[in-house]
Amino acid sequence: MKAFIGKRAISSVISLVGLIIMVFFLSRLTGDPTALYLPLDASIESRELFRELHGLNDSIWLQFWNYVQDIARLDFGDSIRRSRPALEVVLEAFPWTLLLAFITMILVTFFAVLIGSLAAFRAGGVFDRFTSTFSLIGSSAPDFWVAIVAIVIFAVQLRWLPTSGTGTIWHWILPITVLFIRPFGLILQVVRGSMISVLSSAYIKTARAKGVKTRPIIFVHALRNAMLPVITVIGDQAAAMLNGAVVVETIFGFPGIGKLMIDSILQRDFTVILAAIMVTALAIFIMNLLIDLAYTLLDPRIRY
Repeated sequence: MKAFIGKRAISSVISLVGLIIMVFFLSRLTGDPTALYLPLDASIESRELFRELHGLNDSIWLQFWNYVQDIARLDFGDSIRRSRPALEVVLEAFPWTLLLAFITMILVTFFAVLIGSLAAFRAGGVFDRFTSTFSLIGSSAPDFWVAIVAIVIFAVQLRWLPTSGTGTIWHWILPITVLFIRPFGLILQVVRGSMISVLSSAYIKTARAKGVKTRPIIFVHALRNAMLPVITVIGDQAAAMLNGAVVVETIFGFPGIGKLMIDSILQRDFTVILAAIMVTALAIFIMNLLIDLAYTLLDPRIRY
């Protein structure tokens, strides 16, 4: 187990290094921050002083080397926009995204496993055909399109829900619903396919022949063995949700890390961009590691 965790940690560090290099140089392509933060008629001396203050006067390679040294000390620098430590700014926004993703994934997993299992038990029936059609449509719908349509219908025309903010439970309904639809469709299809395969197994037929009731057959005998591929997809969708929240948070004005990334890119706040991506990447690494370790709980035959 320790060897497995060590290998995953090494591969993740290599991925993080590549991510740092890519994001650092790509973020510099957004332009010169002095064009945003100083007036158009600012003097050359003022511009030079601003660049010197934020370490932008050095060559790009020296900036990168200084940044790597700072990261090694867990120092992500100060936000240009907010004049505060970039990591502090990111850690204020990240819990909002985690909470949004956590609530959504709990709902997605519960309903996808429940409905997918019931659909597989009566494969080919009316309920199965209806849920399969809905899940295919849901998994194909772009998040930004669903978000815009939901705002137009439920916020603008019907005036049932607010368009942005986090003040009440009503503010959370649209963001959670939009994030819910795509992973629900994908996970439901995997649950259905895996359960159909398991329900046709010999031990399930034996349980039926012995008179075991439907509920224990589905949720005790079959579901545990069908969950291995489902766990993989749930982990992938949870990681994708942290990234996909960028679009949803921006559209709904949700104060999470996704909106912070977009705002920081537009504001050319380089330190916040890199800190946000590093924190998100680390969270995804930990999540994938936990998913891998969960396999041993579901199937004792798996050992690392």
